[in-house]
Amino acid sequence: MTSTSPRSPSKSASPTNAASPQAADPLSIRGPLWCEADVGADDDSAIGVTDDEISTASLRSSILEYHIRDGRGYHREENLQNHHLLLTFGGKKHFAPCADTAKRVLDVGTGTGAWAIEFADEHPHAEVIGVDMAAIQPSFVPPNCTFEVDDVEKDWTWTKKFDYIFVRLMAGSFADWDRFTSQCWDSLEPGGWIEVIDPTFPAKSDDGTLDPDSPLNKWDELTVKGAANLGRRFDEGVNHEGRLKAQGFVNVQRIVFKWPTNTWPKDPKYKEIGLWTLANIEGNLEIISSILLALGLKMSREEIVVFLAEVRAEMRNRKVHAYWEVLVVIGQKPELEEE
Repeated sequence: MTSTSPRSPSKSASPTNAASPQAADPLSIRGPLWCEADVGADDDSAIGVTDDEISTASLRSSILEYHIRDGRGYHREENLQNHHLLLTFGGKKHFAPCADTAKRVLDVGTGTGAWAIEFADEHPHAEVIGVDMAAIQPSFVPPNCTFEVDDVEKDWTWTKKFDYIFVRLMAGSFADWDRFTSQCWDSLEPGGWIEVIDPTFPAKSDDGTLDPDSPLNKWDELTVKGAANLGRRFDEGVNHEGRLKAQGFVNVQRIVFKWPTNTWPKDPKYKEIGLWTLANIEGNLEIISSILLALGLKMSREEIVVFLAEVRAEMRNRKVHAYWEVLVVIGQKPELEEE
């Protein structure tokens, strides 16, 4: 394992219980999203993007340059997904009630380390470790944040346990989620929390505007099949809640959010979320498809190019009121019983 910065000691109280995050979170979605009465007549000037701009190849660069949050520019490609999730969650970076008291935190599949760095900045007394198979994290990080290059599908070698394990967008990454969950359990302190975040597939529509045989639904279906052929499950998000309960976690809660495919919702907040969904998913269509469709289903490059053009066209169509559900699932390892 390698790291990019020294670790620092920490001090804080043990994790505590809190009120249900779903009850406190106004962005958690239980009912349908409402669309514009006439999507063809509306533009999205309220969020700085018109229908014409949505239909151009400059979408990603334009919104990344346009949007600035909390004094930080989100023009860097690798931070798009992190900001998309922050917007989805109303600015919340975590839901487990132990987050503010955790002394030792593990970010599984940290990627560029955006979440780990921000968490370490905001919790200077916590030791934060981000782990990933790729060393793509920055070298300038908070003193209480380190990064390690490792494969978490193998046996874990950390000897000191964690208070909080954060797992985000890892569906399709593990061949054996039960084993991964068991290793998380073994590596958590009693009373520690796990948080798992993943979208679900296929996309849905509350008003029937997403045809079951549409390119978007077909893409969802084919990526799931391709992943299965490679020994992975791309639609693993729906199983997180049951798996945590089966492992023995208590206080398990599931919080549901929605990613509109574009700016079709009536609510300005969800228009903006939809804009970022479009940029995020479109930006990852080719790389996901090059693995799951090309390797998993043996589709040719030419077939994939033609197919993805159809998928993109449907994703940009504001008359199709589709969305993906995003699930946040948290659970707590039981406290040790007093003798």
